[in-house]
Amino acid sequence: MAATAPLTILGELVHNPIVRERLQAQGAREASLDIASAEVLATTVMITAHGASDAKRRQWQQSGFQIADGTCPLVRHAHAQLRALVAAGYTPVVIGQAGHVEVRGLMEDFPGANVINTRGDIALLPVAVRYGVISQTTQPIDRVRELVAELRHARRQAEVRFVDTVCKPTKDRQSALQRLIVQVQVVVMVGGRASNNTRQLVATCRAARKPALHIERAAELVAEDFSDVESVGVTAGTSTLHQTVDAVVERLRQISNRSFQNH
Repeated sequence: MAATAPLTILGELVHNPIVRERLQAQGAREASLDIASAEVLATTVMITAHGASDAKRRQWQQSGFQIADGTCPLVRHAHAQLRALVAAGYTPVVIGQAGHVEVRGLMEDFPGANVINTRGDIALLPVAVRYGVISQTTQPIDRVRELVAELRHARRQAEVRFVDTVCKPTKDRQSALQRLIVQVQVVVMVGGRASNNTRQLVATCRAARKPALHIERAAELVAEDFSDVESVGVTAGTSTLHQTVDAVVERLRQISNRSFQNH
């Protein structure tokens, strides 16, 4: 689309620097969701995979822009579930990172929505009879369930209804990582530094006291990082290109002739 007509992407289409570089090379421009419409030169604006609120969509439509919608279907599902909970009378709660573009999109249509990311956040929730809980799609499901259990314990008199909106690719990567951790000495994590699901994979490694190297591209790997290391695992965030992972594995092979495990 950007190659044939001006296109402004409202944020990072995905949190992956290589993808963003390719889009910019094709003429796409990035802008904040909050940028003034007068500053956008394109007639088409694109919503990223992380989604946006209905309020933002109306704002751009009323400003005369055509909207190309790149929202991930799993993020759409999270929006639908939160909307249904609110319609059923639940006080909306989103488990995730306050300020993250996906969380902002989920919350902006509901002024009474609350976000929690730690146990301490639960104490700040308003008193309610019924809480409806969903999650940012890239949160680790075990952590989400722990927070839901904490909420139920802290607000025993209230009904807590939880709808699981963590995406399957995120769950699958976390499960694969748990298996990988016990097989290797070091894990190389390939993904954008702004990618929440990649950062959560790194956090899982470090919580298991397993060294993790978070890189965005193969050129960041240096031999010194692997002195006295006999086994290395490679995994990646959901928006990482297969070519990038292949390049990382090849770079590791160049560093050592040993066999590395790739998951």
